[in-house]
Amino acid sequence: MALTVLNGLLIKDSGPPMLLHQLSKSPQLDTFSYQSCFMQEVFAHFPEILFIHRTYNPRGKVLYTFLVDGPRVQLEGPFARAVYFAIPAKEDAEGLAQMFQVFKKFNPVWERICTILVDPHFLPLPILAMEFPAAEVLFSAFHICKFLQGKFYQLSLEQPVERVLLTSLQNTMCSATAGNLRKLYTLLSNCIPPTQLPQLHSHWLLNDRIWLAHRWRSRAESTRYFQNLEVTTRILSQFFGTTPSEKQGVASLFQYMQQNSGDKASFNPGLSHQNDHDPSDPSPETPKVEQLVEARIQHSLNAICTGPAAQLCLGELAVVQKSMHLIGSGSEKMNIQILEDTHKVQPQSPASCSCYFNQAFHLPCRHILAMLSARHQVLQPDMLPAQWTAGCATSLDGILGSKWSETLDKHLAVTLLTEKVSQLLQHCSKEEFERRYSILRILADSWIGPYEQVQL
Repeated sequence: MALTVLNGLLIKDSGPPMLLHQLSKSPQLDTFSYQSCFMQEVFAHFPEILFIHRTYNPRGKVLYTFLVDGPRVQLEGPFARAVYFAIPAKEDAEGLAQMFQVFKKFNPVWERICTILVDPHFLPLPILAMEFPAAEVLFSAFHICKFLQGKFYQLSLEQPVERVLLTSLQNTMCSATAGNLRKLYTLLSNCIPPTQLPQLHSHWLLNDRIWLAHRWRSRAESTRYFQNLEVTTRILSQFFGTTPSEKQGVASLFQYMQQNSGDKASFNPGLSHQNDHDPSDPSPETPKVEQLVEARIQHSLNAICTGPAAQLCLGELAVVQKSMHLIGSGSEKMNIQILEDTHKVQPQSPASCSCYFNQAFHLPCRHILAMLSARHQVLQPDMLPAQWTAGCATSLDGILGSKWSETLDKHLAVTLLTEKVSQLLQHCSKEEFERRYSILRILADSWIGPYEQVQL
């Protein structure tokens, strides 16, 4: 099945196909290497910086995805920068050496590679040094960001601290100056317990050579860079990382690429880089399975909720579309990030979320709907409080009037203000901290009175 899909993909290439595969007696895929003529052409024009990402399969196989990187690359789209796919027989010295040798055989310009970007847990660094002796191997900013992000959630920090760290991490990755990196390093030292701090490898933030390979990007370029890589790695995980059969995973991945092959039109070596991509171009087509899931969620909302409640929830779903980010999940909770906001979702019925919309209305918010979309599920009646099921509330005024709580509104406002003040106090110099703290101390004493100790 995988080879049938690949052959269909290769027919669209103008040049001869470049596909190697080795099948064992079992129905599994032992080794796999793939590069189309278009991919080879892209690499031939941008060979200086190579980005390598690994995607693990439940059976233990690993898909290596090679992408071009660097200032000259202006290609947009999930797989526009992908130039090679490979599954080694084993992730040992022999298997990886063979994989890299096949890649070099496909691409004579490999000798022009200057830098190779890998994740911090890329163990076969000696193999890379041996196969690419002239290239410098560095940890990639994207993989360090994902590593720290995952650690912040694993440490189960208090929500205000977690939010401050995530915000600071995002700001630093989008503007990786030496000062911002030092501030993040100091923030980690102050917020993370000393026993847990070594797990974060915060010394990576002080290795300036790592960040020189990323610092040339502007803030807007960095944002697009991380978003594109996030989409690419999420698709790789969705198709290859969740399917026990690597054949099926590869087939699904290449079917997606075949259906979203419009990226080729944005690459024309004869044009200037400024014309390679038009910011007004629509984003690549969403996979059909996601469209079906969203349609089913809309149907379930209309079937289960009263009209006005469904209207509110459909507004939340509109935000979910094309902006969902499933950060991580566990047996009891999963972390959902949409655009710039991060909230904790409790998937057990009735589903709940830490965001204002869900806390105020007890209706499925954009984060709960993102969770359902990620799991390819629909809204169930037991996920909704009884008073919001179809036929109970008759108007939007009824929903807003009956669920609004002055106490809850004040509580959320105080929580937001507390977190904001905390961020302002933590992200300032020592002198500015003393000045702000003393002003806050005077305000507290004058409002509540010095006779009552107020903890700030």
